[in-house]
Order: sequence, then C-alpha cells, then structure tokens
Amino acid sequence: MSKFNETYTITMKDIVREGDPILRQATEEVAVPPTKEDQETLKCMLQYLKNSQDPELQTKYKLRSGVGLSANQIGLNKRMFAAYFHDEKGNLHEYAWINPKIISHSVSMIYITNGEGCLSVDRDVPGYVPRYERIKVKAVDLNGEEVTIKLSGFAAIVAQHEIDHLNGIMFYDHINKENPFQLPNNVEIKSLF
Repeated sequence: MSKFNETYTITMKDIVREGDPILRQATEEVAVPPTKEDQETLKCMLQYLKNSQDPELQTKYKLRSGVGLSANQIGLNKRMFAAYFHDEKGNLHEYAWINPKIISHSVSMIYITNGEGCLSVDRDVPGYVPRYERIKVKAVDLNGEEVTIKLSGFAAIVAQHEIDHLNGIMFYDHINKENPFQLPNNVEIKSLF
C-alpha cells in the first residue's frame, strides 16, 4: 500500500535526489485502467505541484517550486507524471498522465535562456537544454481514458523533461559537454524566454 494518498502531503524529504539509481532507470509501464492506488499517487503528486506554487504552503512545508513531478522522483518505478503550470501565454496546464509517449515532434527546437531546473537536482546546472518546439503526446489520464494532446512552447518543454525522467534521462544530459551554451547546428532553434 502506497503512502501517497489524498491525506498525504509530499514534501522535499520525499523527493529522490540525483545520484539515486532509480533516476537512471527506465520506469515500468502502469496497468490500465489505473488502480485506485495509482490514481491517488498521481493526485498526490499533482497536489505537491499546486502546494509548491502557493507562497503560503511553500513556506509552511519548505517546498521547492515545481511544474512537473515524475513517479521515479518520489521513488516509484512507475511510468507516470503530474504537471501543473502556466505557459508563456498565461494558459493553465494540468496533467496527470500514465504511460505517456511522444508520438511525433517538430524539427524546430527551443530552449529556455536561463536553463532548466529539477526538483531532484539541488544545484544550478548552467547550459542550454535543446527541446522540440512542438510535440504530440499519447497517454492515459486519471480516469483510464486514452488522450492524444499537441503541446508547444513551455508545455512541450515540461512534458519532454518529465518523459525523459521516465526514461532515466536527466535534463543536463542534453547540455553540450564541451560548451554548455552551444546550441545544435543545422536545426532551427530559438529561445523561449
């Protein structure tokens, strides 16, 4: 029985930090339709993100602000993640996805000028993280329904960051090792903000 249910509040002590082997392994597919336990875990993960963006709760629980959280970041070998954020146009995105998969992507790429961060990484990692500008994701939602969604801009970046987690990939694996601020050649790439 998982401790991550509707009465549990995830805090930073639950977040697995870099160096833990679970962050480097590809996660296991989750049974569909999702069990009540998996649904509650995902809701709990989503609630962490909401709490972490609320100044009062952030202070009360000493939370680091986050926009996405993958199951392996709380020590679970399960292919699912939650995301909660406003994109560059101010639109609210809220996802709790099981077995997400990128089924297509643009050739053009984007990156965030000040780099990416991660709840599992307690240090600044300078460098550009190139991501696809537009992606199409197929996943299963909390109700066990299959969804296919097109994402672009910041929403595409968040989804790629989280899906990478589920594949055992950290954001800094995409940073150019010789020159962290060098972008890929022969591809259209622009900064998002």
